[in-house]
Amino acid sequence: MAGVISRGIQGPIIREGDDIVDLVVQSVYAAEKAEGWSLQNKDVIAVTESVVARAQGNYVTVDQVAKDIRSKYGKGKLGLIFPILSRNRFSVCLKGFARAMDEIVVLFSYPNDEVGNPLMARSAYVPHRFSEVKDFEEKAFVQTFGSPVHPFTGVNYLDFYRQVIEGEGAKATFLFSNDPRYIADYCDNILCCDIHTRNETRDVLAAMGKKVFTLADIMNAPVDGGGCHEKYGLLGSNKATEEKLKLFPRDCQPVVDAIQARIAKERGIQVEAMVYGDGAFKDPVGGIWELADPVVSPAYTQGLAGKPNELKLKYLADNDFADLSGEDLKAAIRKEIQAKGADLVGDMSSEGTTPRQYTDLLGSLCDLTSGSGDKGTPFIVIQNYFNNYAD
Repeated sequence: MAGVISRGIQGPIIREGDDIVDLVVQSVYAAEKAEGWSLQNKDVIAVTESVVARAQGNYVTVDQVAKDIRSKYGKGKLGLIFPILSRNRFSVCLKGFARAMDEIVVLFSYPNDEVGNPLMARSAYVPHRFSEVKDFEEKAFVQTFGSPVHPFTGVNYLDFYRQVIEGEGAKATFLFSNDPRYIADYCDNILCCDIHTRNETRDVLAAMGKKVFTLADIMNAPVDGGGCHEKYGLLGSNKATEEKLKLFPRDCQPVVDAIQARIAKERGIQVEAMVYGDGAFKDPVGGIWELADPVVSPAYTQGLAGKPNELKLKYLADNDFADLSGEDLKAAIRKEIQAKGADLVGDMSSEGTTPRQYTDLLGSLCDLTSGSGDKGTPFIVIQNYFNNYAD
């Protein structure tokens, strides 16, 4: 009678060089034994990206970031466009940028950053939201909106980012606009720090003759023997220490394939496996879109490709089978599910179902299950996800 079950699986503290595949499998087996459940066909085993990167030793230092920045821009002034407001995600990156340059010009979007972190309390912004004034230097911005403090963290990110920049001996200049072109009058060397809109932002500035890179272009190759990510560079990085960043994990596909293959060999069942980072959900109160990673899942086994193809049960009950009840209604709906088409896009009977990638849906469920604090469950097992009312 049970529907979808999401289980957080405790694991050890992962260190560089650990066999992540063995640790995942052994932790799942131990949880089965301790809790009295068993893996089944089509179960999903998910591994948080952080422990994969830790096992790989995919770290870079602030000095390595600074050296890569200098190799691409030289010295002088560097403009940063649309950074997210995060001590964990951006402050150590910013330290590396400032260490490399003489001046950092930061263009902030407002009232929120790209993933919904509020630069200011909404009450400060609302009276001005219909104003035709769209571009501000810092003094005018503060005069208009006051001294902005993040309503959840209590951090004034202007003060915090200024301290980071000036702590490296660079000058800090802050601008505010939702139009990336505003920075063009201030500097010629520009780094796009937005995550999901980075390519569009880059193209706008490149068309204006500026020298432009994105975060994906920084640390996309090793510097002085450090880590790297060829595809995502600094995107998806996290603070490890005050002088070190953990990058998004590289080469994840062999990890998920090996988990699937080992369990098939040892148990004779076909599970699916994926690596997950941030979930793709949005907090309805704070308005924060929890996706500071470049993707939800950097690797997954083939059975997780695609999107759900589901009928809406309440639509069937209220429309096609409105005259039925009890066992007759159950039987009719189950028959309808068994006969459903392979692609229900545009069919009213699927209206209101979620047309998202399996990996985005599962990754969100995993992220909510594991959390990002002290639960100690970096592995997740999801059961019954692919079952339906007719099974």
